[in-house]
Amino acid sequence: MTPPHDGKEEIIDLPDAETQLAGQGDSGPRVVTFGCRLNIYESEVMKDHASKAGLDDAIIFNTCAVTSEAERQARQAIRRARRENPDAKIIVTGCAAQVNPEAFSKMAEVNQVIGNDLKLKAETWAQPSTERVVVNDIMSVKETARHMISGFESHARAFVQVQNGCDHRCTFCIIPYGRGNSRSVPMGEIVEQVKKLVVSGYNEVVLTGVDITSYGPDLPGAPQLGQMIRRLLALVPELKRLRLSSLDPVEIDDDLWKLIGEEPRFMPHLHLSMQAGDDMILKRMKRRHLRNDLIEVCKKARSLRPDIVFGADIIAGFPTETEEMFQNTLRAVEECDLTFLHVFPYSPRPGTPAAKMPQVDGNIRKARAKMLREAGAKQLEKHLQTLAGKTLPVLMEKGGRGRTEYFSEVDVEGETRTGEMLMVKLQEEGVTAPAIRGTPA
Repeated sequence: MTPPHDGKEEIIDLPDAETQLAGQGDSGPRVVTFGCRLNIYESEVMKDHASKAGLDDAIIFNTCAVTSEAERQARQAIRRARRENPDAKIIVTGCAAQVNPEAFSKMAEVNQVIGNDLKLKAETWAQPSTERVVVNDIMSVKETARHMISGFESHARAFVQVQNGCDHRCTFCIIPYGRGNSRSVPMGEIVEQVKKLVVSGYNEVVLTGVDITSYGPDLPGAPQLGQMIRRLLALVPELKRLRLSSLDPVEIDDDLWKLIGEEPRFMPHLHLSMQAGDDMILKRMKRRHLRNDLIEVCKKARSLRPDIVFGADIIAGFPTETEEMFQNTLRAVEECDLTFLHVFPYSPRPGTPAAKMPQVDGNIRKARAKMLREAGAKQLEKHLQTLAGKTLPVLMEKGGRGRTEYFSEVDVEGETRTGEMLMVKLQEEGVTAPAIRGTPA
């Protein structure tokens, strides 16, 4: 699981799972966000559009379709919101609404369903349609919408969309049908957005998208992700920290490798879209890497920057997974020396090839997920122990908790402000996951 953000309602078993209620307590519209970091970014765009349009009574649900559980929790939250806000206008959008608009339109609590592309357009909110369902053909979308965000409510770091959609068709994944095909944000617009955020006081920016290593081929000159990042860092020297969302392990380009080895502002923490550590399962998932590719990527990254740490998304109990196949994945956690695991039991998605494959018993899926999480907890504790006694810069979040450059959580004693960077002396003994304690140096 992704560690909590401010105001988080936890979604069980989602990769990059975040739930954020933006605007709670304000007079303006509220946005409830499920799913990935890209959704967090898009929720801020929608909140801004809806606020300017005067939709102060609206509650907007930005849904996730990565698992059936994500949809179930969204429906549950919608019903709760209606009970607590009987006069509010409830609008549902996001990937689940794009893929399955009928399911949400049938809910008596919902006033309107809006598609994933339309949700980001100012005119959607300024000139609202009278139709109950406003969803277009996501595969017809060729460009990303242009947005400028000055800040993120209650967040220490800012998220910037650099890419949307996906051209790959992994057998377990419905997301391409919720997001469309891959398309990139021009470099100039990314630079302008990051400059604006730095001026607003952000010390850390996370570049996000659905498949960010596919960045660039649809743009003039076909730049790659690494080239874009090198230009960004050169043009925004005031930016202190840059992170990336999930990476495809076999699509790291040469410039990105150079950044890993040479650029101190590029954080030594990569999150890999691993999914499994067994070759047969990876082939049945229709992934673009095999087990040894994962090991070699981690080995190469450590040769360039020995202190780098890795996170990974892993699916437990994918269809046809035997005990031996699962053990291959479990061993890969240690062989790759992974630190932050996002583990979730496989959840069949109607309309995907994997849903038609022979399924693993649900109890076995849960048991395997539990074993992976336990392995992840041990790995995290091992990493925290390597930090014991060091003095490191920590970016503060809410409630006295912050993060090192490695994304490790630190509980800092004394008064702190969200978004400030502090040098923190980390405790030397008694270190246990999920966080290490420290005092301002």
